[in-house]
Amino acid sequence: MVSNPVHGLPFLPGSSFRDPTKTAFHRSQTLGYRNGYAVVRRPTVGIGGDRLPVNQLSQAELDELANKASVLTYGQPKQAPPAEFIPAHVALDKKVLKFDAYFQEDVPMSTEEHYRIRQVNIYYYLEDDSMSVMEPVVENSGILQGKLIKRQRLAKNDQGDHYHWKDLNRGINITIYGKTFRLVDCDRFTQVFLESQGIELNPPEKMALDPYTELRKQPLRKYVTPSDFDQLKQFLTFDKQVLRFYAIWDDTDSMFGECRNYIIHYYLMDDTVEIREVHERNDGRDPFPLLMNRQRMPKVLVENAKNFPQCVLEISDQEVLEWYTAKDFIVGKPITILGRTFFIYDCDPFTRQYYKEKFGISDLPQIDVSKKEPPPVKQELPPYNGYGLVEDSAQNCFVLIPKAPKKDVMKMLMYDNKVLRYLAALDSPIPEDKDRRFVFSYFLASDMISIFEPPVRNSGIIGGKYLGRTKVVKPSSSVENPIYYGPTDFFIGAVIEVFGHRFIILDTDDYVLKYMESNAAQYSPEALLSIQNRVQKREAPALELENKQTKEDPGEQELEALIDTIQKQLKHHPCKDNIREAFQIYDKEASGYVDKEMFFKICDSLHLPVDDSLIKELIRVCSHGEDKINYSNFVRAFSNGPG
Repeated sequence: MVSNPVHGLPFLPGSSFRDPTKTAFHRSQTLGYRNGYAVVRRPTVGIGGDRLPVNQLSQAELDELANKASVLTYGQPKQAPPAEFIPAHVALDKKVLKFDAYFQEDVPMSTEEHYRIRQVNIYYYLEDDSMSVMEPVVENSGILQGKLIKRQRLAKNDQGDHYHWKDLNRGINITIYGKTFRLVDCDRFTQVFLESQGIELNPPEKMALDPYTELRKQPLRKYVTPSDFDQLKQFLTFDKQVLRFYAIWDDTDSMFGECRNYIIHYYLMDDTVEIREVHERNDGRDPFPLLMNRQRMPKVLVENAKNFPQCVLEISDQEVLEWYTAKDFIVGKPITILGRTFFIYDCDPFTRQYYKEKFGISDLPQIDVSKKEPPPVKQELPPYNGYGLVEDSAQNCFVLIPKAPKKDVMKMLMYDNKVLRYLAALDSPIPEDKDRRFVFSYFLASDMISIFEPPVRNSGIIGGKYLGRTKVVKPSSSVENPIYYGPTDFFIGAVIEVFGHRFIILDTDDYVLKYMESNAAQYSPEALLSIQNRVQKREAPALELENKQTKEDPGEQELEALIDTIQKQLKHHPCKDNIREAFQIYDKEASGYVDKEMFFKICDSLHLPVDDSLIKELIRVCSHGEDKINYSNFVRAFSNGPG
């Protein structure tokens, strides 16, 4: 028999007392079977049912004692036995995470609702990471509810990953088979489990409600007290009385927008508004008379009517807090009707009288909304780039496909095939350029200039075309307003600058003299004086030579006959129009004579048949002394007519 000592008394005989209520004094059972296996159990109570203090250990102390191995004082220590393995399907059996969620479903074929909110429960089974979606059944909902997605592992993305409990939290969206679910809350077990795993949970959200379901919960009938306003009196008083306003709708800020005129009618008999279009002749618009039919226009809608589709909304007094009235239409102020802002700039006399009597407004303005046309933009050409003529380059700025600039047809017909030729020298500090001669050709029909350099044998310079036909700009003119060289700028002694090269005019042909005679008023006195001096110098040696030949050379008839014979023989020979100019280049004194050596060089460069017997006889007759040749008579044999 075990005596229980009284608290505070020593454990001595006579100080302990028996418990008369104890009748069982057997030992605790320490052996048993579970699932067919023998199991050893530690006794928790002693004899008589008293709890043993030796086994009152915490679970952590028991685990520590179970894993603690004895340490030997010698020898290799033995490794502690591994902890017992518990599979996941055993440890996490019947442990499920539950989340409250909802998703939105479109309702395309209904006029009463556009979308529907469906509330669901999402279950996550920890033992195999599977999930299922269940929707609570609502009676008479007409929707197939219950198990939306059966228990299975759900794919998270296209890479084959599946949803894990670490991916779930409150206040997030998850997508399952194309539907997006919003997780708003979870149960107590789910919250404790996720927090124990170190996941910080978002605050819970309020479950979204289905708007159509909430609308059905409201009372169906609403009673409105009838108004005491007498519509019949208004109709009889203001019948056929209409306020007319003139307004504009300025839509120029948008693409292809314009400013259009309208007439707004306000009918006083029933407070309706009508907007008519103002058409003009050839405005390019279909002749629709009305922009808006006659109707009452709401000014302020109730809160629920703002989100309701206007195309199916039947406007009534229940949806409108305030209607447009006559006091809202004021001249000089904008008004917005059906999303368009109209500016009222005028009204008719009846409307002015009505506002004066009804509202006391007597000074309604009359605003001028006509827009003045902007001044024409001056067309400015881009700077000249130096390629081609300025007129040709400017055509690219006038039209998309450039055309050739217009020509003076009368001038072309009058001066067709009329060319002014001048002999010029190059004004250059280089010694090799001092003896170079050039023939300027000025075409009167097009005011273009071409330059030809007669080839000189063994000069080291390739002769031929030096400059093609083109207009030459004076160096003193600007690029924007070019001034070209004209026929009055060419005279003996004049300096012509062609693209940076300076030329000095030395001589002219006979046609230039005739042209200057007939157009003497266009030329300056300096130009006429230079030509006059040149003519005098040219006629003096020729007259002296003629007198000398008359006295010394009695065979002038022989020379004329020889020239006539050579012209007949060379009738089909190509004309050499530049023969005289070639000799004049080297006749710097204009005496009509050149050296024999230079004479044969020039003939060789011009490919003249000097080996012919008649040509040899002509050279003999034209010889003057031992080293001079009169090229004037020689050239006459190669011209088409008398020189």
